[in-house]
Amino acid sequence: MNEVNQAKGQELSAIEQDKLEGRGIDLLLDIPLQVSVEVGRSKILVRDLLQMQEGSQIELDKLAGEPLDLYVNGRLIARGEAVVVNDKFGLRLTDVASPSERIEKLG
Repeated sequence: MNEVNQAKGQELSAIEQDKLEGRGIDLLLDIPLQVSVEVGRSKILVRDLLQMQEGSQIELDKLAGEPLDLYVNGRLIARGEAVVVNDKFGLRLTDVASPSERIEKLG
């Protein structure tokens, strides 16, 4: 008798699982993500940071014309070039990880 109840319990779990899988990625589509574009990086001393003023310059680790990095939740998923759209900066993607790679990198 316990084996039958156990099997029914597993069967219900499988049905519930199928319902969740049927909705698939739809469950995740409304989750907000933090998106940022990085021009470059640099390390500086606290002394130099405290001496900064208007007009100060920081040398970055990228050369002019190199692709910018697109991060989602702190993970690199694409690269692209800066564009201006309606007086706002944007990013035209030139190299994008595959959908499975992007999902894997979010985890």
